[in-house]
Amino acid sequence: MSNTLFPIFLRLDRLNTLVVGGGNVALEKVSAILRNAPEARVTMVAPFYREELLVYLNDYPLVERLERAFEFEDLEGRDVVICATDDRELHGRIKVRASEMHLLCNVADTPDLCDFYLGSIVQKGDLKIAISTNGKSPTLAKRIRAFLEDVIPEDIQAGLDGMEAARKTLKGDFEEKIRVLNELTKDFIFRR
Repeated sequence: MSNTLFPIFLRLDRLNTLVVGGGNVALEKVSAILRNAPEARVTMVAPFYREELLVYLNDYPLVERLERAFEFEDLEGRDVVICATDDRELHGRIKVRASEMHLLCNVADTPDLCDFYLGSIVQKGDLKIAISTNGKSPTLAKRIRAFLEDVIPEDIQAGLDGMEAARKTLKGDFEEKIRVLNELTKDFIFRR
């Protein structure tokens, strides 16, 4: 199978996300979201929540928690759904309904039911890089993330700010602007 994933960066502060589950997998998923989008609009629904998850959520008062079993009405008004329980049958039913409603759905540990994957993320200032192995090896993605975190300079933000300022001063047509930006950035990243 070829890699047909199309990487995008979602503005989760503008979308409504539902996480179904309250255990370790839900903690992994919601923490990935909130590390990258602390203002994300997230609702969680589960009949119980692990203590570690509750402690983590103390720092995120915008996350709404519903302490009860999932109901299909919970999908109303959502844009993104993440299934993070240990109930595969429930995940399958949620995925079917989410597809009917044209909602993006991620089903933990079930790549065939996912519309998208949560990749491994490198972030330094305004630079953000998402890494995916097409669902094959999250462990390898984490190793690649660690490598990139090590090689990307800590002062990358100063360079990004400088490039933004330079870009705003450029004159000429699109091709000329690209030529100048390419020249400015050709040795940018790996100067150490």
